[in-house]
Amino acid sequence: AADSRVPSGTALGAAGRLMTFDALLKSAAQRLQLAGSPSPRVDAEVLMEFATGRSRTWLYTWGDSECPTWEHARFDALIAARAQGQPVAYLTGEREFWGLPLATSSTTLIPRPDTETLVEAALARAGTPTGRLLDLGTGTGAIALAFASEKPDWQVVGVDVRPEAVALAVDNARTLNITNATFLVSDWFSAFTLSSPSASSPGSTFEIIVSNPPYIAADDPHLGQGDVRFEPRSALVAEADGMADLLHLITTAQAFLSPGGWLALEHGYQQAPSVRQALKLAGYQSVESVQDIGGHERVTLGHLE
Repeated sequence: AADSRVPSGTALGAAGRLMTFDALLKSAAQRLQLAGSPSPRVDAEVLMEFATGRSRTWLYTWGDSECPTWEHARFDALIAARAQGQPVAYLTGEREFWGLPLATSSTTLIPRPDTETLVEAALARAGTPTGRLLDLGTGTGAIALAFASEKPDWQVVGVDVRPEAVALAVDNARTLNITNATFLVSDWFSAFTLSSPSASSPGSTFEIIVSNPPYIAADDPHLGQGDVRFEPRSALVAEADGMADLLHLITTAQAFLSPGGWLALEHGYQQAPSVRQALKLAGYQSVESVQDIGGHERVTLGHLE
């Protein structure tokens, strides 16, 4: 008999048998594994939660219950999209970063755990009770909001060249009730000048400037693999073998850093030596690289005298 906790209209297997949540998850994980997903079971569970509105705890506890047909159909559609390579974060419209649930969209990069290294580096150098941090190329607002959530007495400004990204970051700040972060449309420093001292305008200098800029070379084979295939190319690829934006920021950030201010940049795992050299040539001091959770040099930073 069908479980009384589950509505009628349950899913049927290939042989006409009623399908349980456990059976659906097992089948979906196998399908995603064959499709090349690096985390097939986790992907299936996240998509099942999203498709059915049921928590993972519920699924672990009541997984032997039969799945309603409309939930099965929605889950199947999501699994089919994931099997074609669509990122889970775009399918669900959400990704957790620094413990914060962030809305995502195909107009921005998907926040990744490695980028938390940049947040950690910035927090480690935020030695004063108050200050100002600028996040260049903010996307979903992940870096800015993570820092702002830890440093409520700091002013945080995030900028992005894409208005739709800025709108998304603003929505994320509002949803999370983070009030010390503001977001502006700006092509790097274009919204700033050196004459006005207001919180979101030129002339403003910052104790810390951070960025996760485009740093992938145009011919990098990884652009044709995994989630990256579906992310905006403009947020991934830079000229000069991926170094152009990094070098631009190293040069231009100096005018917007306070005395002693830090510039921290995320980059590719093989670019650390080049970024260190560029920072030193530009006059930055105490230049060092920080490893991500995988042991790769992911963030390089230095400060001005």
